[in-house]
Amino acid sequence: MAGAERILAVARRIRHTKESGKKIVSVVSAMGDTTDDLIRLAQTVSTDPEPRELDLLLSTGELVSCTLLTMALRSLGLNAVSLTGPQAGIQTDTMYGRARIHKVDPGRIRHELDQGNLVVVAGFQGINEAQDVTTLGRGGSDTTAVALAATLEAERCEIYTDVDGIYTADPRVAPKARKLDEIGYQEMLEMASYGAKMHPRSIELGAAFNVPIYVASSFGDSTGTLIHGKPDEYPMEDRIKVTGIVGNANVAKITVRSLPDRPGIAATLFEPLAAVGISVDTIVQNTSVERTTDISFTVSRTDLDKAMEEVRRVLPDLGSPEALSDATLASVSVVGSGMQNTPGYASRMFRILADGNVNIDMITTSEIRISCIVHEDQVDEAVRLLHRGFQLDQEE
Repeated sequence: MAGAERILAVARRIRHTKESGKKIVSVVSAMGDTTDDLIRLAQTVSTDPEPRELDLLLSTGELVSCTLLTMALRSLGLNAVSLTGPQAGIQTDTMYGRARIHKVDPGRIRHELDQGNLVVVAGFQGINEAQDVTTLGRGGSDTTAVALAATLEAERCEIYTDVDGIYTADPRVAPKARKLDEIGYQEMLEMASYGAKMHPRSIELGAAFNVPIYVASSFGDSTGTLIHGKPDEYPMEDRIKVTGIVGNANVAKITVRSLPDRPGIAATLFEPLAAVGISVDTIVQNTSVERTTDISFTVSRTDLDKAMEEVRRVLPDLGSPEALSDATLASVSVVGSGMQNTPGYASRMFRILADGNVNIDMITTSEIRISCIVHEDQVDEAVRLLHRGFQLDQEE
């Protein structure tokens, strides 16, 4: 949606799909860098824009795309109607800037579809109980699309973007990365959470409501990647394998020093972060012989200032003398089904990084993921080393 030609190309793609007899609801993002431009504009008139007003401002980017695409569809002789997020029934909580969808009332969309109209919805936005416009945060249009697909019980949700599918690694970093024909929800969720193209919230919704998500390029007709609950999501043990390597430079570490080692300290530290919508990832706690403890944890780099503000506010309650931060880190993750209970994957990952002289700062695991926190200058090399070391650059 970067300009008039791209909008017309999207309209022609929708027309082609419409010719197959399907009812279509399209969700659009803002054009090009519109959202970033609006944020910069807001910051020229206010150093700290009020969240409610900023959300209303940012929602206009999608409205421009939404109405222009509808005009383009009508110019092709198709009946189409544009809807804002609130008009489409997207109802959210009150967390401005990163609102979560509470429910979707599909009444207006169903009515328009029954009238034979194509429906174009402005993504990234909804409305809260106070009737204020809210935005859904990064990846909000993908989240909107999957939420509508789930509510409307759609055959599948197709997402057309600037990439032509999901790869075993970022092709810009690992040139021999291979495009996956399909991937399970759980593996995709882990890859999305640690830096892959899709936003985790959209994958969570797809998994919760069993909505197949097809990711393909908006610039051509090459085959994309289907994200779904495939039968081999939990494969037999002899088929356990690494699916992909993900690097994420949006990582910062906070360390709270010399905390008293007593019950309730962790809750006092992390509850204020949760209250302001900050997600915490890797957590490491060390206890000394003096019965004090250091707690280190990671947050997204974009949340660092806000997180440090909350941490410093509770330092007196914690009995800690200081909190330190490091915004020069990144994460590299190996993702694949069943790795946690399969010997050898972690040690192999650590050996590959050690042989490549990549130092590990922190480690975290899940059932299908092993992640290491490394210096940001080494993350791309770590991705290439692991992609080659786990033989993902070889054709199956």
